[in-house]
Amino acid sequence: MVPESLRGLDSFPYRHRVREVMRTPAVTVGPDCDLATAAAVMLEQNVSALFTIDAAGQACGIITEKDVLRALTRLRDGAAVAPLAGFLSSPVAFVRENAFVYMALGRMDRLNIRHLAVIDGHERVIGLVTARDLLRLRAAESLRIGDAVRAATDATGLAEARTQLPQLVESLLAEGLTAVQVAAVVSAVYADMTRRAAQLTESALQADPAFGPAPARWTVLILGSGGRGESLLAPDQDNAILHAGTEADDPWFAEAGIRLSALLDAAGIPFCKGGVMASRPEWRHSLDGWRRQVGRWLEHPDPESLLKADIFFDFMPVFGDAGLAATLRDEVTERSRGALSFLHGMAAHLDGISPPVGLFGRLKTQQGRVDLKRHGLFPLVAGARIMALHQGIAATATADRLLALLQRQILPEADLKPLLAAQDCLIRVILRQQGDDLRAGTVPGVRVDPSRFDRADRAAVVSAVRQCARLPQMLRDSFDRVRPRPR
Repeated sequence: MVPESLRGLDSFPYRHRVREVMRTPAVTVGPDCDLATAAAVMLEQNVSALFTIDAAGQACGIITEKDVLRALTRLRDGAAVAPLAGFLSSPVAFVRENAFVYMALGRMDRLNIRHLAVIDGHERVIGLVTARDLLRLRAAESLRIGDAVRAATDATGLAEARTQLPQLVESLLAEGLTAVQVAAVVSAVYADMTRRAAQLTESALQADPAFGPAPARWTVLILGSGGRGESLLAPDQDNAILHAGTEADDPWFAEAGIRLSALLDAAGIPFCKGGVMASRPEWRHSLDGWRRQVGRWLEHPDPESLLKADIFFDFMPVFGDAGLAATLRDEVTERSRGALSFLHGMAAHLDGISPPVGLFGRLKTQQGRVDLKRHGLFPLVAGARIMALHQGIAATATADRLLALLQRQILPEADLKPLLAAQDCLIRVILRQQGDDLRAGTVPGVRVDPSRFDRADRAAVVSAVRQCARLPQMLRDSFDRVRPRPR
């Protein structure tokens, strides 16, 4: 049952991102202009706030219509010619363009403000969101999970936010969101937790006389399903560090990785059983170091290299210098498209996977459950990744990759909807099983009990795993489609 506090939840803030509701472009003025000019610009542009920015496009200050009214009241006749600089607020509160709307709602409530700058991946101001714009989207106070994460000061605060996720998932599914949309919300919360843990780690190291500030620009990456925005309710840590330093700087980043992983584990995101964490040297490199590592994977595609690349190539930056990650993404995308032995090696891993369907369309189980990740999501996600890498597509989300493949006429239009429906079906039944397991006090996973399915669910799951089983042949077709024709 959905708790009473979650009934009637307005799901809009969890379905839409800030970039969809922001006012853009941001309206800016110079700090040397006067209040009369600022008021005239607000009136002309029909906005309630103006920004001043630096040469890099980052916000230096903000002035709102309320600030202008206060100045007029205080200065009276002299207000019109008063310099704007004396009334700017700084630092400027912001939200990222790809954040969900609920993040903006929560941040405004916590900071008791009505305006937020919207920034892009390079922290440049690109728009504005206001409380007036979002008033109709307000959700229950208890569900401002993302901003609760931002306000956390330790593992306990982070863990409190995470404990709300199962109820939120149940509510959003009941509200009619697609399972892929719900997984994106879950992923956003985990990403926020990792970002906040990295912020706390950096602050602690800066205050530690043995370490001090970071010796070079750096960024924390989340990998695997987190990087794709497809996380479910059984997370573990898949993260890495990318920095602009040298090998001599590794002691600082090693300590950062160790503290980050420990903090996340204490907050309820357990250590990765496979050791894919920034606390391990293999997952912590400079930009040149990652270039060499990626090169080794591409040039020597043994099973271990393929497994590690499979996890890493879906990376997404969540903290620090996103420009470093953008540079690495461009290079990985370009180098992968020509690494045919590597791509064929990744594709070969899918050949032995068959749909777990027996006679009369019955799902085959082991100990009463069926692994819908291995027999469904894995071939779909991996197949989309391989085809995207082959085509030089930088997107990481499975749906985005499939859409890009359609646009390049690699994926037939008739295949798109069935594959998207298969992904949504499998994520939905796994999320429901994980919710049931958590309520029963069982550790959630990706193995589902099909005895709980009704006839419609069973038919949908059988259809989904059969669709996913088509990926190996679709991969072969995509390789053939771009192979040079003989003259």
